[in-house]
Amino acid sequence: MLEVKGLSKSFGGFRAVSDVDLAVAEGEIAAVIGPNGAGKSTLFNLITGHLQPTAGRVLVDGRDITGVAPYRICGMGMGRSFQRTNIFPRLTVLENVQAAFLIHRGQGPNFWSRSERLYRADCEALLASIGLAGQARTTAGTLSYGNQKQLELGIALASDPKILLLDEPTAGMSASETHESIALLERIARQRGLTLLFTEHDMAVVFSIAQKIAVLHQGRIIAHGDPATVRADAEVRRVYLGDH
Repeated sequence: MLEVKGLSKSFGGFRAVSDVDLAVAEGEIAAVIGPNGAGKSTLFNLITGHLQPTAGRVLVDGRDITGVAPYRICGMGMGRSFQRTNIFPRLTVLENVQAAFLIHRGQGPNFWSRSERLYRADCEALLASIGLAGQARTTAGTLSYGNQKQLELGIALASDPKILLLDEPTAGMSASETHESIALLERIARQRGLTLLFTEHDMAVVFSIAQKIAVLHQGRIIAHGDPATVRADAEVRRVYLGDH
């Protein structure tokens, strides 16, 4: 579903991402881990078109998307969430997902018109699937942080993605919110047949759901494979997981 080939990005004399190769199969849940500053967010920004690579290619479902604008990449079936929550805080929860449906289905000009009933059933079904049906009329900015991240997931799902990239999906969450969020992600991925690629600092989360893990260090992939292989890798333990 996703192929990254020789991807590199330099900022002046600094090489933030260096010759990265990465492949994620259809329906797979994969993670990219690494120390702070390893280049994880830069890699995601390159994959999703928010940054242009210095070298290399990105393919989604066999289609070369290198250099394509982010909104076009979204239209090709890739969804994205960010480290910082990206919602419409003054709109209701329902209006947030409704806006996403309107844009994805080419009804953007209707957003400021009498659009309250457009895609209402789709919005309600999506909110039910992410556990926010009871908060449809709540102003989004007043939600708990965990619920805001759920809503952001809903906004991404409204574009009906084939592959979803999540940048630190549990950052800032309490232990209970983290547990609920990961259970939700697993369920949604299975129900929709989604391919999922995420970065995450919580190793308990990574090793609980990822089927494949790539470890990024100083912009380079130093190890990749199933969780057991990555956990046992001596270089990974030295630079990231620790020897204990």
